[in-house]
Formats: sequence, structure tokens, C-alpha cells
Amino acid sequence: MHAATACAASFQVDVVDQNGAPLADAVVYATPLNGKLPASRPAGAVVDQIKRQFVPLVSVVQTGTAITFPNKDNFEHDVYSFSPAKKFELHLYHGVPANPVVFDKPGLVVMGCNIHDSMVAYVLVVDTPWFAKTDSNGHASIDNLPADNYKLTAWHYRLAEGSDMPTQKLPSGERASFKLNVSAP
Repeated sequence: MHAATACAASFQVDVVDQNGAPLADAVVYATPLNGKLPASRPAGAVVDQIKRQFVPLVSVVQTGTAITFPNKDNFEHDVYSFSPAKKFELHLYHGVPANPVVFDKPGLVVMGCNIHDSMVAYVLVVDTPWFAKTDSNGHASIDNLPADNYKLTAWHYRLAEGSDMPTQKLPSGERASFKLNVSAP
């Protein structure tokens, strides 16, 4: 593919698995080829704990985002991550912790609960403000994308072990697609 100038304010991306089935909760993001990013102004984010699950399962945030972790269950959780991009622990608590966790480095953060081993969630921290997560139909829309040349990157939490995140130059037009080799759910 060749580099193309994006003229649309909104860019559509479809993500499917190796069998052509739509992939929900895939992350797609656009990075300017010239490396110039606007000043970071990340909005806050929330990852709830409801019925022994993190909601949402997958989040994508810009570097510098503060995430709060409300516990909406009637019992305590102990949320943690040992991921290089963000190591933290929120010791046993109910309600909302006093301070949000600031995700200050790009990369994948895998979180769990020390009390409930089945709880897992993923936060992909990216430097760019142009990102989206796919819906149940494998569709995402990256909005407010200024005219420029971009590299698109896709990620999914079930991406095959050892696989690099696939990238492509932003194609001409207003739509791109990715086919990801993912493990079974």
C-alpha cells in the first residue's frame, strides 16, 4: 500500500479474525508518519468492577490518562498490574479509590484481581489521540482525524502469542480493514 493523505474527518476500520468473523474489542489507532503529535489532552477513563468482571474488558487511552477503578460489587477487590507499561496495585477496597491511576507510558497493561483470579482486563496506552475500539460487528471509527499521512495499527487481546501488532499505511479513501490471527476465546 502507499501513503495517502487522509481528507476525511472520520476514518472507518473493520477488523476480522483469520476466518473472516468480526472481532469486537479490537483497538485501532492512527499515528502520523511524520511523528508529530498534538499536545496531549487525555480525558479520564473508568474501568468498573461489576459481578467479578472488569467493565470494559478492553480500554484504549492516550498516554497520561487517569483511570478510576470503581468497585461496584458488594465485596472487596485488589486490582493490580505487573505490566512494564504500568505497575500498580489498588489494595483491598470497596467503592472508588481516592486517587485514579495515571497511565504515563505507552504499551499494553494487563490487569487482574488478587482475590478473584478469573478477573482480567486490558488497557492499551497509545501516544496518539486518534484511536477507537471495534464494536460487536468489528467496526470502529477514528474521528476528527486531520489531513496527514498515517500509519494504522491494530491490536486485539487474543492476538496470537508472539505476533506483532499489524500495521498499514492509511489507504486512500475512508475505510481500512485488518485480518488478525487470534486464539480461540
